[in-house]
Amino acid sequence: MDYHSVTEFLSTVYLLSVLQAQGTTVLIMVLFFLLFLSFVLSGAEVAFFSLTHKDINILRSKQQPPYQRIVDLLEEPKNLLGSLLIANSFINISIIIISNLLIDDLFNFEQFNAVWVEFLIKVLSVSFILVLFGEVMPKVLATQNNIRYAKDFGGIIQIITYLTSGLSKRLVKYSDVIERKLSSSVSGAYSLQELDHAIDITTDNAASENEKNILKGIVKFGNITVKQIMKTRVDVHGVDEEITFIELVNIVRDLHYSRLPVYKEGLDNVVGMIHTKDLLPFLDHPDDFNWRSLLRPTYFVHEQKLIDDLLNEFQAKRIHFAVVVDEFGGTSGIVTLEDILEEIIGDITDEFDEEEDGHKKIDDLNFIFEGKTMINDVCKVMGLAAETFDAYRGESDSLAGLVLEIAGEIPIPTTVVGIASFDFTVLEVEKNRINKIKVTIKDKTEED
Repeated sequence: MDYHSVTEFLSTVYLLSVLQAQGTTVLIMVLFFLLFLSFVLSGAEVAFFSLTHKDINILRSKQQPPYQRIVDLLEEPKNLLGSLLIANSFINISIIIISNLLIDDLFNFEQFNAVWVEFLIKVLSVSFILVLFGEVMPKVLATQNNIRYAKDFGGIIQIITYLTSGLSKRLVKYSDVIERKLSSSVSGAYSLQELDHAIDITTDNAASENEKNILKGIVKFGNITVKQIMKTRVDVHGVDEEITFIELVNIVRDLHYSRLPVYKEGLDNVVGMIHTKDLLPFLDHPDDFNWRSLLRPTYFVHEQKLIDDLLNEFQAKRIHFAVVVDEFGGTSGIVTLEDILEEIIGDITDEFDEEEDGHKKIDDLNFIFEGKTMINDVCKVMGLAAETFDAYRGESDSLAGLVLEIAGEIPIPTTVVGIASFDFTVLEVEKNRINKIKVTIKDKTEED
């Protein structure tokens, strides 16, 4: 081999090594770019879909393009989620392939003559990178700052959604078809709305509207929580244990309640319950009579207890009254046996109940309610399915809470907030408390 041949051979080897080094550098750069995209997409999945309806309403009120972009992307949540999952899947597969090439290039496993060592190193290293940068870090960050994350990376998400929208829509369409077929052939369960409709069409003409409502109440009974039917704290009348016997008698005479909670210093510290019939034998006693000896123990229940379970406990313990506490142990309201039975047989009134029932029907499309009216009762009065407002109510249980959840702030009188097929007009506000609300069902012909 002459001198020129050796020189050409060395030049070729050098050139190949340079190209290989450059190729490795390019692969590393591509890998970092793909990891960044995986980071963005994984976090976006959490950031966008952890936004509450209240957050979205607040974003709608902002005029900046990044916030409006978030609202636009969430207009089609299924397609958005499909685009994120499709793009992230392709990116993660690309990361695995490129990582495999880089590991083969950087390490010579042939000298170990052990395939399992190569396999173990590749699996552990690639899994660590994907889990850390493609799952844990972005999702923790997005959970802590969901609105900011969605705002900062919304532009990238919009581009990716545009690129994958065609495939995403097709897959979502096929998914819906498969879901409908499986649900119709496998599932034997029916929604509450379907059961309500079944009661309407299967009961004969001789059945009264009240009888139909009783059947519907029985169907829904097992899904109602104490919080949905209780009398809220602001409407609870209690008795301070420090008052005198005469003062207690006067309060009982004015309120006409058979049972009253007795508290020390405040309603968050209920120490017992006084039954008015226990006072009758002692009405002629002097003012210094120790009426506290007549206190009965208080039964406490949590807000999220189902009322069918509470009814069983009332029957077992032979009691009619319970104090409802929240997650922090504070008094949230009270619930009685009458409240539970009313969910089945409708309102129970006696000679002491006020005629005002908290709502007024103007016509078939307009109703006026007190703000404290429970959403469950609003749906009953308006003839709507109990789950009508579930997508908007958040943690609220009253109509006023629903309006606050939608508005994102304390509204002033005449404020109108709308969702889907309903408009809510605030009629009366007192000390930051919404007292009266007009609910309007939008005319479908007007919407069209």
